[in-house]
Amino acid sequence: MSQVLSTPPQTRPVVHEDLAALAARHGLSVSGARPSLPEYIRRLWARRHFISAFATAKLTAQYSQAKLGQVWQVMTPLLNAAVYYFIFGVLLETKKGVADFIPFLVTGVFVWTFTQSSIMAGTRAISGNIGLVRALHFPRAALPISFCLQQLQQLLFSMAALVIILLCVGVPPAPSWLLAVPALVLQFVFNAGVSMILARLGAETPDIAQLMPFVLRTWMYISGVMWSIDNLLSKHSDLPAWVGDLLRANPAAVYIDLMRFALIDTFTARQLPPHVWAWATGWALLVGVGGFIYFWKAEETYGRG
Repeated sequence: MSQVLSTPPQTRPVVHEDLAALAARHGLSVSGARPSLPEYIRRLWARRHFISAFATAKLTAQYSQAKLGQVWQVMTPLLNAAVYYFIFGVLLETKKGVADFIPFLVTGVFVWTFTQSSIMAGTRAISGNIGLVRALHFPRAALPISFCLQQLQQLLFSMAALVIILLCVGVPPAPSWLLAVPALVLQFVFNAGVSMILARLGAETPDIAQLMPFVLRTWMYISGVMWSIDNLLSKHSDLPAWVGDLLRANPAAVYIDLMRFALIDTFTARQLPPHVWAWATGWALLVGVGGFIYFWKAEETYGRG
């Protein structure tokens, strides 16, 4: 009996199985791992209702504390246009040689504000919503896209005011107004691409958000928002040809010119840069698709650290 009790118990041999193989055998995957690009697009599309609802909620809450409420959605861009008209149109006399300067200016301000606000909101899309990013699992591209959609909704309110201005100054409705739809679609894709690029950069380096107002202000001044690129080039004929080419190929100027061409009958095709629709489509595809892929590559890093 004592001999039996003293016999050491036999133990089963330990099998060291590869952890990756063990996880695969039980259907486990890394938490927060970046999915493939097609799968990422599928997940993003599945959350399209969230993107739309989030954008609408942000827009509604934007002026919820103001007494005039949603009236500011129209008043803010109109006041900006009034200030620019006084400074540039009256004091600096940029309205000389520009037919229908008020619609010309208001269209430029509204379209530029769409790009500016989309980029500024996109820069803080991840860093400014870090609690949401860490609490819920969803494609992070939904955030910068929803902010761009919010600014598109804001622009549509402004466009209603622009139509009234056009009618008041004697610009009649025309079939060309329908061209505003594809122009806005292309601009939205471009804005979303830039927003996603800056959302990733802003998540890695929050100081980007402090730098962007200076970059955007400079971009606005070279985009023909308050002045005519044609008039500038005709007054400074000694400028190198490449300067004019750069000004005309500037994506912000391209989308502004397309909207002016669509809405203002005195803004003719002669004032558009050559192959303007090709430029607009090329910028949208290059920046929109490139920005999306650039943002997706860092998907698993957002909210960590």
